[in-house]
Amino acid sequence: MQKWYDLYSRILYLHFSEGFLQLPESAKNAVSPQNPLMRLLKLLGYTVVRLLGNLFTAVEHKERLQGKVWLYVVSQNNYDSLKFIQQELSGAVFVAGQSKQVGKYNKAVERLLLRRKLFYYYKLLPLLVQFLKYRKDNTIRFFDLLYDSIGFYEVYLHKLRKYKPEAIVFANDHNADARAMQLAAKTIGIKTIYIQHASISPLFPPLEFDLSLLEGQDALNKYKQCGTITGRVELIGMPKADAYVPLRNNSQHIKTIGIGCNLMDSLSEVEKLIKALTHNLPKLQLLLRPHPRDQRNFSSLKAISPQVSISDSRIVATFDYLRQIDVQLSGNSGIHLEAVLLNVWSIFYDFNPKQKLTDYYGFIQHGLIDTAKSPEELIQMLQTHMHNKPDVVERAKYYNATVGTAYDGKSAELALKFLRQLLA
Repeated sequence: MQKWYDLYSRILYLHFSEGFLQLPESAKNAVSPQNPLMRLLKLLGYTVVRLLGNLFTAVEHKERLQGKVWLYVVSQNNYDSLKFIQQELSGAVFVAGQSKQVGKYNKAVERLLLRRKLFYYYKLLPLLVQFLKYRKDNTIRFFDLLYDSIGFYEVYLHKLRKYKPEAIVFANDHNADARAMQLAAKTIGIKTIYIQHASISPLFPPLEFDLSLLEGQDALNKYKQCGTITGRVELIGMPKADAYVPLRNNSQHIKTIGIGCNLMDSLSEVEKLIKALTHNLPKLQLLLRPHPRDQRNFSSLKAISPQVSISDSRIVATFDYLRQIDVQLSGNSGIHLEAVLLNVWSIFYDFNPKQKLTDYYGFIQHGLIDTAKSPEELIQMLQTHMHNKPDVVERAKYYNATVGTAYDGKSAELALKFLRQLLA
């Protein structure tokens, strides 16, 4: 039983950490509902749709999985981050769990049958006892995550022995299913590669891949805080940004402002700012971009003014959205870095002041972005720079190792070089 607990503690490393428990509920709610009744409904839905529903569906294509390089994805963003590998590396195939939602790419990935997960739920009660003993508060708050994680490792271990992939490439190192796949691969000696796809938090698990391809010094420094790093590490920049480097915003004029908001943001604060901007800057256009997982109704915000339109993040890629704007406003979001890489002036604006989740990624500390503490201060900043928008791309050097170098816009080339070396 102790071995089970040790294994599942590693699988649930991030979400069962003390640091994650201390985050505001708005942040935790993105992975586990705050309302206990909603957590129960989530468990029931998972049991019926993803466990029992998987019993009667065959989804695996043996010939597409056997001996290939697997690109394991848990989201649409993961797919976008690894797409360049499939395009350039013969034999690379996208893989996901049977019912995993990968956005618009749901039909473009190979699936791993997960009905065997049911066989391992006899471990739930012993694990629950252990987790309540050692991590009581996390277990009560995130019981749904523990329930969901049961069986991933055991099923993936079976699949890896069956299909013997040449290697597995990850763009996520902290979700339970991705962690289970990584640990299963490590158990039987299959090579693992990690490509950073978003900004890093010191709460993440330690790097334990054969090869880790990070964007820049910031990510490396944060992973050093997470624990001992094993395997080779290279700094390669951001491959998914390569195609947009020639399209950086070189305009000196501010015409369109983007507002990127996520589940941590208060819609009343977003509404307050939109009303101030449209009233004081009537010639500017506002492009509101909710996070892909944000299901709240934004129609009332669009109705505030004809100046406001909405960018659908489930359809429009992040960099295509950023190409449409001159200034990006967000709270704690990795989109700030992507904006600066396109030379879009990015400003931190706290849309959730009650939670006080200040500078979660360290973007303000390291000079990547500017800040505005009120609508009035923001409006003054915009008016001052209306016809002399600052060039900001050089600010990203600490976060992106290729900015200002000969490899600027060639991150994918670097990544493929190191990947091929490992496979060889």
